Amino acid sequence: MNKKYVFELEFKVRDYECDLQGIVNNANYLHYLEHTRHEYLIATGVSFAKLHEGGIDPVVARVNIAFKTPLRGGDEFICKLRVQREGIKYIFYQDIYRKSDNKVVVKANTETVCLINGKLSECELFNEKFEFYFPQ
Repeated sequence: MNKKYVFELEFKVRDYECDLQGIVNNANYLHYLEHTRHEYLIATGVSFAKLHEGGIDPVVARVNIAFKTPLRGGDEFICKLRVQREGIKYIFYQDIYRKSDNKVVVKANTETVCLINGKLSECELFNEKFEFYFPQ
């Protein structure tokens, strides 16, 4: 399995993303992870909106998140991503690191599948765009 990250995106925690404890509310990590996946698609030349217009809808089937270190307001962090295919699933492995000390904040994997014209199917476009990163 290729364990190298293929994409990174930097963020800064906004105060309104924090809860009463002063740490990022757990639900916001889903936003960080999803935004990183969408930016990765754009970087590979894939438009999420154009996919939908073409009858291709990537959907999340499962998310697994391990919370390691909390982020606080103003913290800068990097979300790193790699992808692999298992059958018709595309699994995005995503790790978030706090920039100030490179501590692991979150380790996550998101399983996605594609609906093509409403039918669960293998996505040839994703296979083409991501094949370099899939294990041989």
